[in-house]
Amino acid sequence: MELMEAIKGRRSIRAFKKQPLPENTIETLIDAARCAPSAGNIQPWEFVIIKNPTTKTKLAQAANQKHIEEAPVVIVVCADEKRSAMGYASRGRNLYCLQDTAAATQNILLAAYSLGLGTCWVGAFNEDEVKDILKTPEGMKPVAMIPIGYSNEAPRQRGKRLLNQMVHYDKF
Repeated sequence: MELMEAIKGRRSIRAFKKQPLPENTIETLIDAARCAPSAGNIQPWEFVIIKNPTTKTKLAQAANQKHIEEAPVVIVVCADEKRSAMGYASRGRNLYCLQDTAAATQNILLAAYSLGLGTCWVGAFNEDEVKDILKTPEGMKPVAMIPIGYSNEAPRQRGKRLLNQMVHYDKF
């Protein structure tokens, strides 16, 4: 699959088949994530792989999004704020770790799509609840939940703003 095909073809999937994923698929997705760029190559990401139905249900409740529990696998992408802060102080803690984990998340979405899988980037959730569910250590911030599985729907493409509505040259 060509990169631009993946970028333009990927959709948020919220209905999954009850088909398990091969174990090496998860490793492939995490490998794609770790290849993402990061400020100072600090790589402040950590990944929690969830297959346990009870844990997925709790995460779905923390996000108020039922499709999370229906996916065979959920990856929670976390940012190690302390790791980023070591290199870039408060800017690392408050910005770079979020940018870096966003890049890793996008790599997972595109890699999954290229493997014929559906995903959805979930960022709306109760952070404290997710921290409690996952027992995250101090300074570890859950940034995204990614339910992953074989799609059981075919969402249409949503409209995108035109380039001339968002591009500015030399000044705003």
